[in-house]
Amino acid sequence: MREENGVAKGLFIGLLTGAALGSVIALLYAPKSGKEFRSDIKSKSKDLLDDAEEYIEQAKDKATQLINDGKKKSDRLVAETKVKVDALISEAEDILTDAKGKAGIFVDSSKSKIEKESERLKTAVKAGVDAYKSEKA
Repeated sequence: MREENGVAKGLFIGLLTGAALGSVIALLYAPKSGKEFRSDIKSKSKDLLDDAEEYIEQAKDKATQLINDGKKKSDRLVAETKVKVDALISEAEDILTDAKGKAGIFVDSSKSKIEKESERLKTAVKAGVDAYKSEKA
C-alpha cells in the first residue's frame, strides 16, 4: 500500500512539474505582450495552486479513511482477543476446579488410609506393651 501511495505521489508531483514547465515554456515562446504574458502566468499559477489544494484535500480524506479503517480493525481485534481470553480463563477455571476436586478426594482417601494405619499401629503397639507386661509378670 505504501508503494502505491509513493507511486501516486511521484506521478502527481511529476505531472505538476511537467505542467508547470510546459506552461512556462509555452508562454515564453508564444508571441504575446508582457501584460498578456503576466496575466497568463498568473492564471496558470492559480490553476496549479487549485490542483495542489484539491490533491491535498484528497490526501486528507484518504488519511482520514485509513485512520478510521485502522480504528475499526483494531477494535475488532481487541474484541476477538477479549473473547478468546475469556474462553481461556473459563477453561483454566474449569481445570482448576477439577484439580481441586481430585486433590480433595485424594486427600480424603489418604487421610482415611493414614487413620486406619495409625489405628493398626496403635493396636500393635498396645499389644506389644501388653505382651511385654504379661511376660514381665
